[in-house]
Amino acid sequence: MKVHERFLNYVNVDTQSIHDVEKIPSSNKQLNLARILTEEMKEIGISDVYMTDYGYVYGTIPKNTNKDIPTIGFIAHMDTSPDMPGNNIKTKIIHNYDGKDILLNEEKNIVMKTEMFEHLLNYIGDDLIVTDGTTLLGADNKAGIAEILSMAEFFINNTEIEHGTIKIGFTPDEEVGNGANLFDVEKFNADFAYTVDGGALGEIEYENFNAASAKVTINGINIHPGSAKNKMKNSILIAMEFQNMLPVFENPANTENYEGFNLLDNINGTVEKTYLDYIIRDHNLIKFNSKKDRFVKIADYLNEMYGENTVIVELKDSYYNMKEKILPHMHIIETAEKAMKNLGIKPQIIPIRGGTDGARLSYMGLPCPNLCTGGHNFHGRYEYISIQSMEKTVDILIEIVKLYAN
Repeated sequence: MKVHERFLNYVNVDTQSIHDVEKIPSSNKQLNLARILTEEMKEIGISDVYMTDYGYVYGTIPKNTNKDIPTIGFIAHMDTSPDMPGNNIKTKIIHNYDGKDILLNEEKNIVMKTEMFEHLLNYIGDDLIVTDGTTLLGADNKAGIAEILSMAEFFINNTEIEHGTIKIGFTPDEEVGNGANLFDVEKFNADFAYTVDGGALGEIEYENFNAASAKVTINGINIHPGSAKNKMKNSILIAMEFQNMLPVFENPANTENYEGFNLLDNINGTVEKTYLDYIIRDHNLIKFNSKKDRFVKIADYLNEMYGENTVIVELKDSYYNMKEKILPHMHIIETAEKAMKNLGIKPQIIPIRGGTDGARLSYMGLPCPNLCTGGHNFHGRYEYISIQSMEKTVDILIEIVKLYAN
């Protein structure tokens, strides 16, 4: 089976995860894909395949040589983002892309424009998989799953090629920050691993944001507006004050590369009570902590103005920059670079403006940088992926395994 055919099979399974759900997986429908993958892995010939009650799927390709070769893991996540519908995905392949704007949906006039997404021009002549613009595609991260299993199938079908032990792991709930929570690093028993969860072909990532969430609750007092003087305390207006006290340019629309941000991700309120949900991100730990401190200071200031417990801030760290855990093991990055160069692919080492399971896993004792999948515009209606990039990503994974065996 070709890698893009495998991918399109997975896309048909809705695996959208859900924010603020304590159990894992956050949505039971993720288990549907976990079961499919479990059976497919057994059919391919992968050993020791099993699925946990929480939807984690594991498997092993045993070493076929007596050489002392490190055990390599490859990991991807099964869930898709809650930010955009992930069911009833209507895919189509744009064969031999011509470099023009792509009409995704004529009825709704949804057009993917090269003016907005200049990287489309890098794929002239490629075959692109897109949607009808009403859902995401799910390349994040079903493309990674397809690429890992295509790599696995290659080694199982080509037993004459020496390799060390290869470990495979698929996780639920990465998109809601819980994918690594119940990952069994000890039983996985890899010396190191790669998540295959990145973007454009050639990307290698071992720096990611430090990340936290901030839940801000504003407590107001609702009085009939006819008799509200000196009594009403409008929580919506206080919430607006809170937001306006954050640095105006520290938001995603004004930041890039290593610049951190605060994102107001959700707001819901009445005069009586308003809730603000933020995500806080920065690669630099000192700046990250300073951003969190600012939330507390703003709350203290507003509470002094409007009364105790008017503003309540709850901060929760999500994950940390994996860089310090990868630096002692830079051979993992150097091997990925060499694999790409051997295949005529230009490596691009870039910081992740987000996070992956690998960030958490690195702090759990499994050094785990991130590799490309070939996709773009994740989490939205304009998501797409090049079939040729998927095929080359499979080649990269194969080459990494070969390099460690030589």
